[in-house]
Amino acid sequence: MKTDNYSKIKRVLGILLIANVFVTIVKIIIGYMTNSVALCADGFHSFSDSASNIVGIVSITFASKPCDNEHPYGHKKIETMASLLICVVLILLGYNVIAKSIKSIWNPQTIVVDVQNIIIILLTVLINVFVAYYENKKGNEYNSSFLIADSIHTKSDIFISIGIIITLIAIKLGVSPKIDIIVSIMVALFIFHAAYEIFMEVASVLIDKNIIKCEDVKQVIYAFDEVKDVHKIRSRGFKDHVFLDMHIVVDKNMDVNELHKLEHSIEEEFTKKFGTTVDTLIHVEPYRVK
Repeated sequence: MKTDNYSKIKRVLGILLIANVFVTIVKIIIGYMTNSVALCADGFHSFSDSASNIVGIVSITFASKPCDNEHPYGHKKIETMASLLICVVLILLGYNVIAKSIKSIWNPQTIVVDVQNIIIILLTVLINVFVAYYENKKGNEYNSSFLIADSIHTKSDIFISIGIIITLIAIKLGVSPKIDIIVSIMVALFIFHAAYEIFMEVASVLIDKNIIKCEDVKQVIYAFDEVKDVHKIRSRGFKDHVFLDMHIVVDKNMDVNELHKLEHSIEEEFTKKFGTTVDTLIHVEPYRVK
């Protein structure tokens, strides 16, 4: 990832932090005013958005450090680990929401519903729509795994808040307040689902899942007439920086200068085709007529 991209990502996270803090305060205050377990749960879920923004700013600062002797591949996996931390926080929040929901079954409270509060919550939904869209857009633009993971986290807020608005309206129309407990459990399920999505994205990096398909690699390689065959193709890394290695078979009479030029041409072609940095390691084998 380019150094200036890290600065842009931190700027994005700063903007999102302000928006999420506002949403968190509004939801928690209205949640306590209405005695809604579901809304309070959603408020604390939004608090995790703010916390993840802070974690993101810190992790991006460390991830932007250049390569050194002890970390020849750079520090970008710090960003990946921060995404994993978001996943853990979501699981803990989901557990907490379910625990409170079960407790409310034996200790029910009267839920006070005010039309003005519903309108305010609707405003927070609109803010979350902006946050999720903006964060996902910038995450893809800057190839930031953290921004993309955090946008999944934020996206769950939208559906949760809509469910809570429907719940408050239903109670206002005379539906049993027990619906609040049902919705709070649904909130927890959304939180767990968001955690699962983030975990799967993070796991693909940590277990070195293929970033570039072998078929796509072969398509690039076979465009070079000098290459007779390619095998043992492996790729890992990130969307913005791929580490690719392979074995290629070339004419045994090619000299070192020709091979060096060929390898550079191949690397440049990969970077051009995939629009990202592709750090290639090529093992050369002589072509032998069978």
